[in-house]
Amino acid sequence: MKIFARISWLFATIVILSSLGLMILLYYIVPRPYSRKISAWIIRLTTFYSVDIQGKEDPETQMFLLNHQSDLDIGIMETITNKDLAWVAKKELFEIPFFGLALKLPQDIAVERESKTSLIKLLKDAKSRLDKGRTITMFPEGTRSTKGKMLPFKSGAKMVADKYKLRVQPVVLMQTAKYYNVKNFYYKPGRIKVIYMESFIADKNDKEWLNELRAKMQKVYDDELANNPGHR
Repeated sequence: MKIFARISWLFATIVILSSLGLMILLYYIVPRPYSRKISAWIIRLTTFYSVDIQGKEDPETQMFLLNHQSDLDIGIMETITNKDLAWVAKKELFEIPFFGLALKLPQDIAVERESKTSLIKLLKDAKSRLDKGRTITMFPEGTRSTKGKMLPFKSGAKMVADKYKLRVQPVVLMQTAKYYNVKNFYYKPGRIKVIYMESFIADKNDKEWLNELRAKMQKVYDDELANNPGHR
């Protein structure tokens, strides 16, 4: 089984990298966001994973906040929404050859951790993308959490949402690391569940809404895991 999983991982990884290359080429041919959407759908169809959706996307959403477990997460989100997503990612990713180009061409947003100057730039870049009708999309944990417990949320998401009084919609991704795990060289096809939670308007006077949101998202995750053994 381990050999099969590693062969599957190699196949899935080749598909992902090839699709990123295609996205870069298509960026010069088709309007944004179609190059990324096409790439994401190719990954989804050729690696044979499917998505179940619970809840509904709010068409007025200006910011999505997602938990992060796997490299599949971006592709999943791109295939379930028609919105033009502006992803926020750490600056180091933009500097990686090839992969960085796949972030720079669609004008995603780079952020440097623990840098006040970078946070000011984040606000400006977010405003620029919002003015173009794009939806800010962030992993507020800042990195992957593969143990089933969400990491503390970074303050950048709250800062942007509060500044522009954004309508925020949390999205919980279930067990994506169970299907694709880079560190363990593991992949298997499966049904991945996505849960849209209720959207809300960010209120800067509520100092704890981001921490409270993390607790709410964790509860949704835990309840789904407890009630659906197939996720385990």
